[in-house]
Amino acid sequence: MQFSVHTAKTQLSRLIDAALAGEEVVIAKGSKPVVRLVPVAQSGFRLGMCKGRFGPLPDFLEPEPEDMLEAWEGGA
Repeated sequence: MQFSVHTAKTQLSRLIDAALAGEEVVIAKGSKPVVRLVPVAQSGFRLGMCKGRFGPLPDFLEPEPEDMLEAWEGGA
């Protein structure tokens, strides 16, 4: 489907939906095609996707026990 810039301005939402549905959407200046609308590939990455799979995690802001601090400082 090819559309003029004016039509693209007034029908942008509909053209985006068409591109997302897999249709080829081309915008032309006059009769010359200049732009093609294509969907952006979506990433499969999600935050928290491993939540609860590894048991309790350490609290890195919690102070270390005295014996661990001594071991790090070369005392034990």
